[in-house]
Amino acid sequence: MKKETWRFIDSGNGSPSFNMALDEALLDWHSQGKIPPVIRFYGWNPPTLSVGYFQKIEKEIDMDAVKEHNLGFVRRPTGGRGVLHEDELTYSVIVSEDHPEMPKTVTEAYRVISEGILKGFHHLGLEAYFAVPKTAEERDALKSPRSAVCFDAPSWYELVVEGRKVAGSAQTRQKGVILQHGSILLDLDEDKLFSLFKYPNDRVKQRMKKAFKDKAVAINAISPRRITLEEAKEAFYKGFAEGLNIELEPHQLTAEELAYVEKIAKERYENDEWNFKR
Repeated sequence: MKKETWRFIDSGNGSPSFNMALDEALLDWHSQGKIPPVIRFYGWNPPTLSVGYFQKIEKEIDMDAVKEHNLGFVRRPTGGRGVLHEDELTYSVIVSEDHPEMPKTVTEAYRVISEGILKGFHHLGLEAYFAVPKTAEERDALKSPRSAVCFDAPSWYELVVEGRKVAGSAQTRQKGVILQHGSILLDLDEDKLFSLFKYPNDRVKQRMKKAFKDKAVAINAISPRRITLEEAKEAFYKGFAEGLNIELEPHQLTAEELAYVEKIAKERYENDEWNFKR
């Protein structure tokens, strides 16, 4: 049987506003039937703290620390918690909710899409697997995460290696389209990450930092050899093609498409009203 062909875009390092605007534009175009489903890889310039759609900035984020580290800042259209985008491969997947291979529930669709990431880790020689919350306590933790840090929170079908989380993803559904994007960490500066959030006191901060080390890990902290960004791209490109059983066709954005993305970036993701609205 002939495999379905999806678009593949490697947009390189973009500004925080451009990155979020391009994901939104791809969702728009797919909802209008202008493009097939898309897999996109990207990076961040400058390194950026992104926060989830529902996060309360004043309560959770230390904006002075964000500025001190010269980080970009943006609110995502997806849920979830704060993510420091620095030494990582960021991916997004855009596909219709009614695609024949997409389950109706968010959780199951997340598992299907994440199959591509799972296979990518296998290509890097890492024994990744899906962890499912088993106890009532673990399931309750999903509903009320204690921390504003994304990788500190458990979720359904988490991708883990040696019991620790290796990729963090978030999803939104708009206009009949699923947008899932996430971070695949190559390296992680934990001190920098934990300096970006607010805590009741230093003791709580240190406790959460210690707990975090037990729950999350970057690829190069567990890989027997150092993995470069290019190697990661190659592995996850193959992983998505295999995991979703698709062919990938490279796509370059046209001048017209880029202009549309820049418009969204300016109007929404560079707008304080959007970024600081909660």
